[in-house]
Amino acid sequence: MSKVLIIGAGGVGNVVAHKCAQNTEAFSEVVLASRTENRVRAVAADVKADTGREIGIATVNADNVPETVALLEKLRPDVLINVALPYQDLPLMDACLHAGVHYVDTANYEPPNLAKFEYSWQWAYRERFERAGLTALLGSGFDPGVTNVFCAHAQKHLFDSIELVDIMDANAGDHGYPFATNFNPEINIREITQRGRYWEKGAEWRETDPLSVRRDYDYPEIGVKPSYLMYHEELESLRLNLRGLRRIRFFMTFSDNYLNHLRILQNVGMTRIDPVKFQGTEIVPIQFLKALLPDPASLGPRTKGKTCIGCDITGTKDGRRRRVFIYNVCDHQACYREVKSQAISYTTGVPAMVGGTLVANGAWRRPGVWNMEQNDPDPFLELLGKSGLPWQVKELPVEE
Repeated sequence: MSKVLIIGAGGVGNVVAHKCAQNTEAFSEVVLASRTENRVRAVAADVKADTGREIGIATVNADNVPETVALLEKLRPDVLINVALPYQDLPLMDACLHAGVHYVDTANYEPPNLAKFEYSWQWAYRERFERAGLTALLGSGFDPGVTNVFCAHAQKHLFDSIELVDIMDANAGDHGYPFATNFNPEINIREITQRGRYWEKGAEWRETDPLSVRRDYDYPEIGVKPSYLMYHEELESLRLNLRGLRRIRFFMTFSDNYLNHLRILQNVGMTRIDPVKFQGTEIVPIQFLKALLPDPASLGPRTKGKTCIGCDITGTKDGRRRRVFIYNVCDHQACYREVKSQAISYTTGVPAMVGGTLVANGAWRRPGVWNMEQNDPDPFLELLGKSGLPWQVKELPVEE
């Protein structure tokens, strides 16, 4: 039995708190911390009402390393699950090193003043975590996270060699708003307005204009949806850890309505991340836009429909070509009934709890900084299915 500290009390933090509280075999004590006291109190009250279990609460500024270290030394958790903003990954990793606590997150570091995310900043911590005898598990959400583990499962059980991977992410949910994002608007919009990138052997990284490459894909239980090529961080680690890989890409669905709104917001400068002067005060347009848009945590009771996220993988097995789609389908309303969050938060929060469990119980605990696919996929996928995210493998015709 272990003690877990969760930092971040947004929609994902709410799911992680519920799921850790449900997992009485793994966690003897659960503590939720955030900068905002009323948020952690509200989540703790919901967890108590839904599970009957009391969880601890605390306030902390995750950007402040000494403050976080003081909290860690006071609480002495076995593992910290970071579901705060990606800007705070490095300060929280520093705090874990100072306090001797294992670390888990769901998204890689991104500097606040640069719309760029890559693993180099966190991979640079590898030797420090090794020397400290601590584990840092990176990207234990769904994508990245479960998608990495789907690839590891395919490499271990389904293929001798993997050649092509397309990670496909579809959200067919409808929240009724003209325009809203399903997770933090600032992070979401910064991500999708970047140039697309994918990896191809021999050419290394190829770039495309933002959302310029479209693929109509037939998703199980959802149907055909327009999907657009983007860069996503799991490509960076998977291209290093899959044997025989020739190409790996990432696609996500967007409605025409969403893209039209986004295009207009870009055209008028509302997605800018640099400060501008307004009535004698500096503001960052995308942060102002975030304040105007619906809070993603409020979308749960409004959202209907399903998500489907998976890996379309082609390779060889026993000398024969094979193609499979490994995927999960998640229902927004079912998620809300269970934990009062929509499926985007649910599909990120459940894997965060699973990764935290495997670090806490020792199954995935080893000194260093690790991406998800570098661990044994079997215990993760077993617990994932038991925790509300069942997964399936579908055979597909091989495309030449």
